[in-house]
Amino acid sequence: MLADALGRPLRLIVTAGQVGDVTQAEALLKGWSCAAVLADKAYDSNALRETIAVMRAEAVIPSNRSRKATIPHDAEAYRHRNRIERCFNRLKHFRRFATRYDRRQSTSTALPYSPPQ
Repeated sequence: MLADALGRPLRLIVTAGQVGDVTQAEALLKGWSCAAVLADKAYDSNALRETIAVMRAEAVIPSNRSRKATIPHDAEAYRHRNRIERCFNRLKHFRRFATRYDRRQSTSTALPYSPPQ
């Protein structure tokens, strides 16, 4: 999920449960511009950092423990990453979303969200 600075959802891509989140990060960021991209350690990849650099944004992503040379990040800015977690928490208050009654995206009754252009 892509969220804005206030924690409001902007874009959502549904994947299978075993698919890693970082595989969809570039698709989520496509067409957006921002000053910084905040993400957790699961998104620490050279390809994603390169995509963020092309956007002329700052990558605020802590280095994964397996990375040999750690890449520093802005710890003060990283504190705001909890807004995406709050967004997921708010969405879980909707029973249908939280319990995943609809196992496939094609059977979902929810309308796709498109942000205003």
